[in-house]
Amino acid sequence: MSTATDGAAAALRSVLHRAGQAAERSGRNPDQVKVVAVSKTKPVAVVQQVYDAGHRIFGENYVQELIEKASQLPDDIEWHFIGNLQSNKTKPLLCIDLSLWLPSGVPNLAMVESVDDEKIANHLDRVAGTLGRKPLKVLVQVNTSGEISKSGVEPSGCVALSKHVTTSCPNLEFSGLMTIGMLDYTSTPENFKTLVNCRADVCKALGMSEEQCELSMGMSADFEQAIEMGSTIVRVGSTIFGARDYNKKQSS
Repeated sequence: MSTATDGAAAALRSVLHRAGQAAERSGRNPDQVKVVAVSKTKPVAVVQQVYDAGHRIFGENYVQELIEKASQLPDDIEWHFIGNLQSNKTKPLLCIDLSLWLPSGVPNLAMVESVDDEKIANHLDRVAGTLGRKPLKVLVQVNTSGEISKSGVEPSGCVALSKHVTTSCPNLEFSGLMTIGMLDYTSTPENFKTLVNCRADVCKALGMSEEQCELSMGMSADFEQAIEMGSTIVRVGSTIFGARDYNKKQSS
């Protein structure tokens, strides 16, 4: 095993330990928090080593990269798509070959974390309905930082979009909310608190318990704080896999 893959497996163990401690500090069991190992730009061999260390939940930001990796890795991986999703990418992501209308993409896609408008929800719902699969779990992405560059529905719109997924998209399963905090982390606590408040509003509107509504917030630099503030899913990339190489052009 190479130093790089040794390092990724060791880093994974450290992240899981830290996540577990943060969960305990927030009065929860460690198994109530999922760590999504975000492997974007990393080679399949390194992802395989993290898999071999026992991890099963991985995330990708780019549709094509996810499709390519999923085809080369074990099919018991739970893949989360966490990037901005364009309407024309929903069919290839959900296992449809556009030329033959045959399965080809990511049959073990467990969740799309980045539903940010009704159009994307409707596209996912239609394509998922053609596959005869169980409803696809989705999270509604909320722009809690107010940055124009960030995707996500405004906090004031999260209830309406969550209701739309629940009432108008029978092939999707509304599973919670996701946010990306400010990159400089200066407003991270406020961003996370906003998402917690959004969950309260959504759960009240939908008549569901907060325990049924996932909160995906927190990345490499702030996942412990996110867990302490209630996150149930954290997306950790560089802390596990090392710095990313963005020289390779990726297709979203």
